[in-house]
Amino acid sequence: MVDVYILDLFIIGLLLLVVTLGSGWITRLPLSFALIYLVVGIILGPYGIGLIQLRHEDIFNAELLERITEFVVIISVFSCGLKIIHPLRLRIWNITLRLIGFLMPISIFALAVVGKLFLGMNWGEAILLGAILAPTDPVLASEVQLTDTNDHDELRFGLTSEGGLNDALAFPFVYFSLYALKDSNWENWFKDWIAVDLIWAIAAGIITGIIVPKAIVFIDQKIQKRRSADELMEDFVALSIILLTYSLTEFINGYGFLAVFVAGLEVQRTYRDPEKPLEQLEFIERLEKLLEVGTILLLGSILLLKPILTYATQSLIVIVFLFLVIRPVGAWISTIGKHPMESRRQNLHPATRWLLGWFGIRGVGSLYYLAYALGKGLEGESAEKIAWITYTTIVASAIVHGISATPLMNWYERRISKYTKAAPHATIDEFE
Repeated sequence: MVDVYILDLFIIGLLLLVVTLGSGWITRLPLSFALIYLVVGIILGPYGIGLIQLRHEDIFNAELLERITEFVVIISVFSCGLKIIHPLRLRIWNITLRLIGFLMPISIFALAVVGKLFLGMNWGEAILLGAILAPTDPVLASEVQLTDTNDHDELRFGLTSEGGLNDALAFPFVYFSLYALKDSNWENWFKDWIAVDLIWAIAAGIITGIIVPKAIVFIDQKIQKRRSADELMEDFVALSIILLTYSLTEFINGYGFLAVFVAGLEVQRTYRDPEKPLEQLEFIERLEKLLEVGTILLLGSILLLKPILTYATQSLIVIVFLFLVIRPVGAWISTIGKHPMESRRQNLHPATRWLLGWFGIRGVGSLYYLAYALGKGLEGESAEKIAWITYTTIVASAIVHGISATPLMNWYERRISKYTKAAPHATIDEFE
């Protein structure tokens, strides 16, 4: 009899071969790689051939899920930072500040209202649901993010920088909701939340995200002058930057995700040789793709029909509001009066604003925040409800956003993006 573990390895190896060799065709189809991995995960799970059999308590093994998703996210946010070469100017990063400073709080608050009014949650549970589902995903959104360092498209830049930052800046609201669940008297913890979880943790993340990679790059460049490192080992410098930045930030109670994203930006700007960060980006992207396969396969394999159906109505309410109302309207409000980075006179094209609203892809980041909350004491009926709403929303996002990403981005490249690249100071209307 064939060992199940060996059979799992065979199927995963076959999957990697198929998606790699077929990637040229897959990228032309209205499909995402994440959707393919999800389907294969379901096939491997209890409703398929049953190669992955997880018990109900295993699905809520918070520590395992937290550690897996944590590592995937830190790799992905560093990749987001490495892709961005835009100078740190307010006019250029204005789109990011709007998406983080306006759209994120709007999404969290609106989802919390939905949870309170329609799902029967208390405010602590509702805010936690909002904090889990408001962040867009840096892992599954690769098809709508910057393709490389030469890509200057504002839509892709906005989605990339948002994906890199909002997984970090959702954390204060996760803490807020966990405090509220434990103690409904805000006076007992609100000041500490402001001082520690909002101000200190963000500041610490930014500072360590600058200092640690600068120090490592300085040491790397000094040593390389005297004796070059083995070519096969050089790529691990990037991995060491990620792990050291994240761990040192967590040591001082800062936001490690934020620090790692800042580290990616800093590495891109610190190396004298511009080829060095490009080589690191290639390595990190390959690692990110491999981790994405494992994580989405795991998600597909843990889906259970009974709890999904139990919370189907609540999940559908959240999905409809989030995908069709909260994110699109929030993005539209957040970009009112926004000028393209190439022009101070014209407003951002309406199609760009709507696409910013549509591509609010949910994924591994939400899984991480869910696992973190479960590990910090979220339990009982509240845990079940929030968990299965989260799982279902991520699956729905993988399906609808995965199917729509390719055709919508192709349309955008044909009708919108090429005109702004051709003549950045002209409006779209002047070309049509």
